[in-house]
Amino acid sequence: MTPSNLVPKRIYLLRHAKSGWAEPGGRDFDRNLSDAGFAEAELLAETAADRNYRPDLVIASTAKRCRQTAEALNRVFSGLVEFRYVDELYNAPAETYLEILASTPDIPALMLVGHNPAIEEVFARLCGNEVVARTVPEGYPTSGLAVIDAVEQSWRLHDFIVG
Repeated sequence: MTPSNLVPKRIYLLRHAKSGWAEPGGRDFDRNLSDAGFAEAELLAETAADRNYRPDLVIASTAKRCRQTAEALNRVFSGLVEFRYVDELYNAPAETYLEILASTPDIPALMLVGHNPAIEEVFARLCGNEVVARTVPEGYPTSGLAVIDAVEQSWRLHDFIVG
């Protein structure tokens, strides 16, 4: 996917914060953030705001851990950012994430809050495997946020922060 006038000019890819295990008999979808995950999400949101990383729209998976991660951002941005929650991001391949990016041509800065391995695969497709290997050699961490800019006919990693 190459940048054009039909996609956002800045993309934020956020993997949800650290979650706990599913409750006995519970579903993966309903897993809560762990105590460490809540702290990660808050730190990530504050760091993003401190660096003036404010998306125009956040699209998050409806999985509980993604909603809880997005809620930390919502508290920091306090009404300045639109939030949408979509079922399609849960258990989805990278192609679904890329389709959502391509379907938001009028959004200058878009954040996706989702799951691995899709988040890491989207990162690789936009910025290349070499950038991924250099940036996240141990894999895309929880509360990892890639800030990616459209530059001419390609995508460039602007920053990577971890909560």
